[in-house]
Amino acid sequence: MINQKLLVSGADYFSDEFEINPYYTSNKINVAKAMAEHQTIIDCFKKAGIEIIKVDPPKDCQDGVYTANWALVHNGVAVMARLPEARKAEESYAREQLEKLGIKTLLAPGNHLYSGQGDSLICGKYLFGGRGYRSDPESQQFAAKTFGLELVQVHAKPQLNPDGTEHINPFTNHADSFWYDLDLAISVIDEHTIAYCPEALDEESNQKINAITDLDKIKVDFDECTKGFADNLVSTGKHVIMSNKAPKLQAELEKRGLICLTPDVTELKEGGGYIRCVSLWLS
Repeated sequence: MINQKLLVSGADYFSDEFEINPYYTSNKINVAKAMAEHQTIIDCFKKAGIEIIKVDPPKDCQDGVYTANWALVHNGVAVMARLPEARKAEESYAREQLEKLGIKTLLAPGNHLYSGQGDSLICGKYLFGGRGYRSDPESQQFAAKTFGLELVQVHAKPQLNPDGTEHINPFTNHADSFWYDLDLAISVIDEHTIAYCPEALDEESNQKINAITDLDKIKVDFDECTKGFADNLVSTGKHVIMSNKAPKLQAELEKRGLICLTPDVTELKEGGGYIRCVSLWLS
């Protein structure tokens, strides 16, 4: 089974000071509501039998609640993230917390961006890796080699300006996308199954996924993916903690015998994160 132990922090410092992805707006975030949502998600994790390791959120880090971006952890080893400038303060804190848990930490050579588990999804022998927004291909290659996994390098469609050019985020100076992290477009249901939204990915990426014959693939409705954050879920292979606004995907998963838990999440998504984003898979 997967996602048996998760690392979470808290939404105490959640804010919209830096609009580092397309979901942040000038609307004032309700921190108390975000904290309550976070606790509800944790309660669902526990109901699913998941062991929760909770650490204090890094002080004054607006995105510190999104622990998925701290690293990719597999078999007691963590490949640490290199985050956008607005999130740099999280990096040393994340490394300290993981090392306290006895996890060996590594950093990819060079100065390449890497968004940790947010952009690297392990399914069986495969590592699905995003590129172009928060992760560079070199980092994904390092992670795949470190863990002995077969890299499936994919690319989500970019956010476009009215003139058709790629939108550059003023806070990160990198191209932006509504699927800036791959866990907004692809999810892992068990060691043999993924759910993904074909319309979120470019043609080459869809060809790569279609060429994989030893995985079961569930196609996710575009509206459920974008408006309902359907793919940003946590599955143990028995329970799925997922959006309550993705009825088509929920029905498909329940048809397969999975038990779905569906907390209501409205405030945390204002930062472009959801259920998967607030949890780092440790084992």
